[in-house]
Amino acid sequence: MKWIEPTWAVPSNIHALTTTRHGGVSLPPFDSLNLGDHVKDDPQAVQENRERLRQQANLPASPIYLTQTHSTRVIRLPYEREDRNADAVYTNQANQACLVMTADCLPVIFASLDGQEIAAAHAGWRGLCDGILEATVAEFDCDPTQISVWLGPAIGPQAFQVGEDVIAQFVAIDPNAQQAFTPDPTTEGKFFGNLYQLATQRLNALGIQHISGGDYCTYSDPQFFSYRRDKMTGRMATVIWRNE
Repeated sequence: MKWIEPTWAVPSNIHALTTTRHGGVSLPPFDSLNLGDHVKDDPQAVQENRERLRQQANLPASPIYLTQTHSTRVIRLPYEREDRNADAVYTNQANQACLVMTADCLPVIFASLDGQEIAAAHAGWRGLCDGILEATVAEFDCDPTQISVWLGPAIGPQAFQVGEDVIAQFVAIDPNAQQAFTPDPTTEGKFFGNLYQLATQRLNALGIQHISGGDYCTYSDPQFFSYRRDKMTGRMATVIWRNE
């Protein structure tokens, strides 16, 4: 199995990765390490892929797979309830795995600089605009200045085409968001949005300065699943956990 490990400033007890589409058993168009059970893939293949991730990455526990709805709901681990509708996971406990799935949306992982608190958030443009990052940071006991963040693989600023309605929603909350959009020279009324820049603006506003990542494009890089590119496709996972 192939995965990407973040390069970021965190203590040695923090571990994290983002999967690629390689190393699983799913057949096209979900080939091959699809981890999403909601995309019409063979459920047995998805279960095998999830087990491969758990074993090969040596996860400390089987992670909860959220039902992601572009909300601002955060759950805390350990979590025993049936309702898994959420878009972020937080824990201050060792040997818990925080996981989100993406296929163009932005996965964001968080770790306190003392290595005691971690979180993962699924930030599509709606959740990002509505405040999923702010809601996740609000779960931390430490000051936001003591949080390190890594921005995982998402659709890049040359591929994420949006209309003026999307820009207006971001600008209504923060006028500086206008800087993250540039006109699409080929299509009148369309713009390219930079999810990495939008996320960085929101995180900086909270006081977070330790930000890494943001250098992939799921749409243009075939090692990733991309919903905008392929429509019928699988999902990657971004997962973070900590040891004692």
